[in-house]
Amino acid sequence: MTPAMSATPLRFSKMHGLGNDFAVFDAIHQTVNLSPEQIRQLADRHRGIGFDQLLLVERSHSDHADFRYRIFNADGGEVAQCGNGARCFARFVREHGLSERRELRVETQNGLLLLIIEDNERITVNMGVPRHHPRDIPLCADAEAPEYTVEVAETIYHFGAVSLGNPHAVLTVADVATAPVTSLGAVLTTHFMFPEQANIGFMQIINRTHLRLRVYERGSGETLACGSGACAAAVIGIERGALDECVRVTLPGGELEVRWAGRGQPVWMTGPATTVFDGTIVL
Repeated sequence: MTPAMSATPLRFSKMHGLGNDFAVFDAIHQTVNLSPEQIRQLADRHRGIGFDQLLLVERSHSDHADFRYRIFNADGGEVAQCGNGARCFARFVREHGLSERRELRVETQNGLLLLIIEDNERITVNMGVPRHHPRDIPLCADAEAPEYTVEVAETIYHFGAVSLGNPHAVLTVADVATAPVTSLGAVLTTHFMFPEQANIGFMQIINRTHLRLRVYERGSGETLACGSGACAAAVIGIERGALDECVRVTLPGGELEVRWAGRGQPVWMTGPATTVFDGTIVL
């Protein structure tokens, strides 16, 4: 995107999905042209709005979609997927009168995304079919494997990897409370094994229907919740036979429900979306 050339106030909503927070902009009824530097400025929690990701609601380029959904990390880089953001996107569209439909099809870099607004106002997202081959993640590995290894500071770590429109590596730990999320996550997210960087999940399996998770997100650091990360952890645990196909995922910010029936099937994620406030800002 190119920098904005005027000081016109931009309207936005501050929203969050289990504490994973967003600034959401209607780019249909106002012009939103932000540079990566401006996004970083807006993301600053002391001098800007403060958020993990910035979301844009745009007109669809396709006759098969209702809207176009774009996602930018706090570092200004554009990414293809954000599950918590997708739920906030659906709530934003309804609250701002952009659509009254309870089923929305939105165009993303990763293809069409189906959002379903349930009767209890929780939102279910079809996160798409997981991709496991290293070239599709992408991951520097010769062949697909249930587990990969990486060496950091002379210590070997084992992880599973999958793409849900963005790359995920998931490590199984004994206790997420003491897992080295910040230190190891920061190293792994930019490790050469991940050509496009990766979101690093630390998963503690409680039982066959429940796991705890913390995620270090590329471009944002550790967040209170990561929807696609929750789906990735569930997929990897189900693939290994350690989890059932319906899983409760407890994150620092709250809980999500993830369902996956196995290879070739889409992942379904259900959870809340919350509006914090509406505002305007001038850059």
